[in-house]
Amino acid sequence: MNDERMGSKKILPLLVEFSIPAIIGMLVNAIYNVVDRIFIGNAPGLGAIGIAGITISYPVTLVLMAISLMVGVGGATRFSIALGQKKHKEAAIYQGNAIILTVIFGLIFMVFGNLFVNSLLVMLGSSDRVLPYARDYLSIVLYGAVFQCVTMCGNNFSRAQGNPKNAMISQLIGAGFNIVFDYILIIKFNMGMQGAALATIGGQFLSMIWQLCYLCSNRSLIKLDLQHIKIRISFALDIIRTGIPAFLMQMANSVLNFILNSSLGTYGGDVAISAVGIITSFQTICQMPLTGLMQGQQPLISYNYGAQKIDRVKETLKYSIIGGTIIALLGFLAVELFPKTIILMFNNEPEVVELGTRAIRIWFICLPLLGAQIMSANYFQCIGKIKVASVLNLLRQVIVLIPMILILSSLIGLDGIFIAVPIADLTAFLITIFLFIKSIRKIKIN
Repeated sequence: MNDERMGSKKILPLLVEFSIPAIIGMLVNAIYNVVDRIFIGNAPGLGAIGIAGITISYPVTLVLMAISLMVGVGGATRFSIALGQKKHKEAAIYQGNAIILTVIFGLIFMVFGNLFVNSLLVMLGSSDRVLPYARDYLSIVLYGAVFQCVTMCGNNFSRAQGNPKNAMISQLIGAGFNIVFDYILIIKFNMGMQGAALATIGGQFLSMIWQLCYLCSNRSLIKLDLQHIKIRISFALDIIRTGIPAFLMQMANSVLNFILNSSLGTYGGDVAISAVGIITSFQTICQMPLTGLMQGQQPLISYNYGAQKIDRVKETLKYSIIGGTIIALLGFLAVELFPKTIILMFNNEPEVVELGTRAIRIWFICLPLLGAQIMSANYFQCIGKIKVASVLNLLRQVIVLIPMILILSSLIGLDGIFIAVPIADLTAFLITIFLFIKSIRKIKIN
């Protein structure tokens, strides 16, 4: 694989080449969050209460994802910039340090998560009725922490090396296993929440093995070597510092889900938690293609910024924003045309369907703006503007949305929670675009 093509080949074909496998991979990755809920929501003896169990557990898995993305995105960004600067030895060290960091963080998360699993779930708002279901699921998923961390890190480095197809294959392998074994373990063997969790970590394990085999092989642009796995403090800190925006975005999502579940439990009970669990599952499906496109633009922007090819940076951004807006519009149309059908995919209990159908349309009013906001905010991370990227990533999920949920729910109840989402989306869009336009007009290498 010749990394020079990232600085010379036409941008649009390159962006398509990098983004399509990433989009497919991220859609497949969404299956990890969605397919369990579909099988559980339609399984005898589980249904809405099972979906509530996964929804309550979700903030914990988001923390693990935040750690994985911090190291994976941070390491891959430093790696790409080093490649653009022709510093291949530094790139190799960033890669090796990122892999060992994910192993360490994954082990720590697995141990402490299982020690305090009951306390965590109660703190996250689990009712006595939901707690056994949530515990059955989360206690097993935590044992796959290392698998998930290494896989996500490896996927980011595959894309940074100019091989997005490898990341896509990794995700296809894991998701394929998850789907097949969800059916076998939940439906055929009647293993319920535990079956869903086992299918999930089994798929993550296979994906991890695939990525490690690739990175350690001669097919890798820069081969993963034992001498580069030894922690070097300065490189590890660079990785963590660069990945902080991605970490904060996912941590914000975890905090948001905690507050969201607590508010839903107060104003709507387990039915509201189940309905919003379905809505956020569909939101994941809508946002994963945007995340894939964002991952496609990352190595191109970082490499060309490092190589001081500013025109190529701007061209990449133009196509990414157009593509992101189209993707967001398609999701918006699906919600407006088929809201009830979307809810029925997950569960057919009348109370859940009625509430979910009404809420999902409110929730996604400003979805068409999301593509441009995500691509523009990610641009700041790609060029190493960490503080700005961090603030922009926190806008939707913390700075605006959480206060809106708390204020509006106290004023108008359950509907206030739903209305808070488009208000946050619109506010984040306006602020992000203002800062993006201001920055892009004076972009230069410092």
